[in-house]
Amino acid sequence: MKNLYIIRHCLADGQHIDSPLTDVGMRQAHLLSVYLSEKDIKIDKIISSPYLRAIESIRPFAEKNKLKINVDDRLKERILSDEPIDDWMEVLEKSFSDHDFQLPGGESGNDVIKRASMVIDAVNNEEDISNVLIVSHGNLIALLLGMYNPDFGFEGWKNLQNPDVFLINLEENEHSIKSLWTK
Repeated sequence: MKNLYIIRHCLADGQHIDSPLTDVGMRQAHLLSVYLSEKDIKIDKIISSPYLRAIESIRPFAEKNKLKINVDDRLKERILSDEPIDDWMEVLEKSFSDHDFQLPGGESGNDVIKRASMVIDAVNNEEDISNVLIVSHGNLIALLLGMYNPDFGFEGWKNLQNPDVFLINLEENEHSIKSLWTK
């Protein structure tokens, strides 16, 4: 059985790839480290988005437990469009109801699901690991959780917190999802 701890990054100062965590986000990263440590689970691997806010969110836990943060570009934030969008919330909602919907220069929901699935498949093929932390962004996480629970969708995305933690248990042909973060 694989246990995937899916973590949304802490509060950041913007959406750019190099946007750091805010002061509140840094405190959240510390609380996240304490929370994960109290779970007393032997984490075998950490995989993170290349974005600074994701790496900074898990860094306190990784350093405390002497774990390497493996950066994977497939966990980067979803690009809705390469141009500004005035009605981005409506566009985002449409992208959750139609996974093939895509704006110029952007990614469809299916594009994001495909790259997130490749990360999960790679984890499943590593026989010597059981507990993995995956750190990413709200849009990708909502689409990933939707793979296992089709009801998650746009409303699930709207209810995500910074940070947030979900546990996906994967066995042969079965799975379960549990929301863990209640802070």
